[in-house]
Amino acid sequence: MVSKKYKFLLGILLLSTGAFAQVGGRGSVYDSSVIPAKRMAQQNEFWNSTYNFPAKPRNMWEIGVSGGMFSVSSDVTAKLPTLGFAAHVRKAFGYVFSLRLQYLNGTGKGMNWLASSNYAKNSAWNTKYNAPVFSPGNPNRTIGTLDPTGTRPWERVFYNYKVHLQDLSLQGIITLNNVRFHKQKTGFVIYGGAGIGASWFQTKVNALDANGQPYTALFQSIQSANYSGRKDVLKALKAGMDKSYQTEAENENNRRPKLGKNTLKPSGTVLLGIAFKLSNRINLALEDRVTFVKTDLLDGQRWQEQGWGDASLTSDFDSYNYASLGINVNLGAKAVQPLWWVNPLDYAYDELRNHRNVKIPKNDCNDADADGVCDHLDREPNTPAGCPVDTHGVTRDTDGDGVPDCKDKQLITPTECQPVNADGVGKCPEPECCKNNVVADPKANCPCDYPSLSFKGNALTLSADNKAMLATVASKMKANPNCSININGYPEASKASQANCQKRLDAIKIYLIEKEGISADRITTNCEVGGGDKNTIDVKCN
Repeated sequence: MVSKKYKFLLGILLLSTGAFAQVGGRGSVYDSSVIPAKRMAQQNEFWNSTYNFPAKPRNMWEIGVSGGMFSVSSDVTAKLPTLGFAAHVRKAFGYVFSLRLQYLNGTGKGMNWLASSNYAKNSAWNTKYNAPVFSPGNPNRTIGTLDPTGTRPWERVFYNYKVHLQDLSLQGIITLNNVRFHKQKTGFVIYGGAGIGASWFQTKVNALDANGQPYTALFQSIQSANYSGRKDVLKALKAGMDKSYQTEAENENNRRPKLGKNTLKPSGTVLLGIAFKLSNRINLALEDRVTFVKTDLLDGQRWQEQGWGDASLTSDFDSYNYASLGINVNLGAKAVQPLWWVNPLDYAYDELRNHRNVKIPKNDCNDADADGVCDHLDREPNTPAGCPVDTHGVTRDTDGDGVPDCKDKQLITPTECQPVNADGVGKCPEPECCKNNVVADPKANCPCDYPSLSFKGNALTLSADNKAMLATVASKMKANPNCSININGYPEASKASQANCQKRLDAIKIYLIEKEGISADRITTNCEVGGGDKNTIDVKCN
């Protein structure tokens, strides 16, 4: 019968898998088809960059079936293995929390290897076997047996049971993977949960053989054993007893709530499991579930097992365990996977890496004065046409006399000859050499007001500002063809610093030679250890 049930459930599962094989969304935050209509207002705000958070997408339902080992923890030792099966439907309400409605069907068996004689209050056994009756005033003294004639000796029994149990429980499940978001989702999720529900069961005991007679002779023939000899006792019981459980176990009779012929009791469940993803639709789950029932009669026994004295009720409730392997399928059109499989920050990290939603502005470079520098960077927005400018759009003034190079008729005016007129010509008197026909020293009037160049860090290449300053140096040298310069650097004592210094000087010299057309014999270089700042290069006149 059990095998037919499993075949039927497996068939339903295969049909469900085939029927919904093409269903399911991609889970993209930009896929509007997975956003519920009631959340589209929020989603539109997110798309329009007026709200920071996207709407929670619609997610699939999960259905699943499982089979595994069912066992009861009670006063009577459980016999293993016994089987159970379950089916459930589950829905996520967030990336961490979900609700699951589960039905469980299981059968449990048990058999004690120690004999009992103190069963006078157990209705399932005291009507078939003789138990001692103890004196109310002295629980260690017997006053007879349950046999009215008092002629039959005490009889031992071996407690056993078979329970057929079903339950329906609503469980809240927490997915532990989504408690942290700093790692890409793996192919499995770990989850735990708890729930409440109802359990209904019917318990019977094997008290009579196939002929309706008690196992008195069998039970009396089995000698008491210690723990090491329990297997021999159980083997003898199995060989001498049939597999029928025909006697109704002790129950609360009419005081118990019932569902049909079954006892109905509230129950609480805790569970822990791990699910392995086979695809975006199917996963396998290993799970262990423990359920506590508000009854001590799952095994049909609720009396203490002491050898002597009047038996009293045990204080604990029975529970059962279901360890299972299940297969789960995700169902739902226009929906993402169940949210416990989805990292809610996937889209954010993806957007940071790929920038698909970043709008790059147009290359809008207005240049009103046509000097080659965009207006929003131009410090001199009205540069005259044809005038060379620096990187900031400011007209070049090589000699610093206030007249731009494009209008300066005396490109290099000595400082001592300034101020100049509107044409950039200095107001110095005619040189004495011209008056007295004296040949002047060609180097006497060489300019020495050269700029200093700065390098950042360990940079060895020339910056745009350095190149602009070297253009000024070259202009002065071209205006004074008899003049030469010395380029000085000030490295630290280390070989690395001295090497950097020489590389910087070589870069300056090569630039003046190749880019500005200055003769190499007019340029000398020198690295002076400790003479100044290691990142400053001075240009001096010779």
